[in-house]
Amino acid sequence: MKKSNVKGQRLVALFLLGIALFNYPLLALFNRPDMIFGIPVLYAYVFAVWTIFVMLLALIADSK
Repeated sequence: MKKSNVKGQRLVALFLLGIALFNYPLLALFNRPDMIFGIPVLYAYVFAVWTIFVMLLALIADSK
């Protein structure tokens, strides 16, 4: 397979993972009144997943 084809497949997989992680059923699991270090659980989840998502995107885009 060509490198660009593999990179494209990884980007599509990351996109689908992002859709799954930011979709209603998973967000509803973290929508509670609890706090983590003074931050609502839902906000902490969204921030953590978004950070990991951006790191993976940079790793895939930078790969040769």
